[in-house]
Amino acid sequence: MAQLLLVGNSRWHWAERSPSGLRCWDTASPEPPWCVPPLRAWAAVGSVSAALALPEERRLPLAQVPLAGAPAWLGIDRALAGWWAWRQQQGPVLVVDAGTSLSLTLVDAQGAFAGGRLSAGLALQLRSLHQGTAQLPQTDGVDRALPPWPKETAAAMEVGCLQAMVGAIKQAQEQLEEECTVWLTGGDALRLAPWLEPGRFVEAPNLCLEALDQLS
Repeated sequence: MAQLLLVGNSRWHWAERSPSGLRCWDTASPEPPWCVPPLRAWAAVGSVSAALALPEERRLPLAQVPLAGAPAWLGIDRALAGWWAWRQQQGPVLVVDAGTSLSLTLVDAQGAFAGGRLSAGLALQLRSLHQGTAQLPQTDGVDRALPPWPKETAAAMEVGCLQAMVGAIKQAQEQLEEECTVWLTGGDALRLAPWLEPGRFVEAPNLCLEALDQLS
């Protein structure tokens, strides 16, 4: 069965249709040479090595994502997620993509790109703390239950970084001129969701792949 592929900043995200719906998973970036699986469509956030031999005729460019007003520099992951959230919401949306970076993408009621914000994602924050200090340990933010005020250093780092992300999202919500729905997606969406106010967001961890499926 032909698969869908989104080449992200740090992971490769895959999907294929199954009788129960769209099945999604992710892997580390492969090293050439490798056997390219049959692809229905693929997209990439950045450049991709020609040695990986991904079929160019199957690549979805930014121009084919029907997000009105999308500038040429916009990451295709943000365009896909913003368009598909708006298409389902049928109203203004703020897409929060918790991946390598924390990207906030605003789409207005007419389905046009209205701006956004970018900051470091969870793993990038944790890595920077470890590399930029003398005593803070290396931690990759393993999924686990965390207390609001940890006594253990690694957990304190994780909660601090998660709360920084939560604060950025809440401030963005407060500064919006019109009411819009927050859509939460990305690899760290499940880790971020428990720290957000219930009922104020739609959880859609595979939003980009769902959009790629629709457009292919």
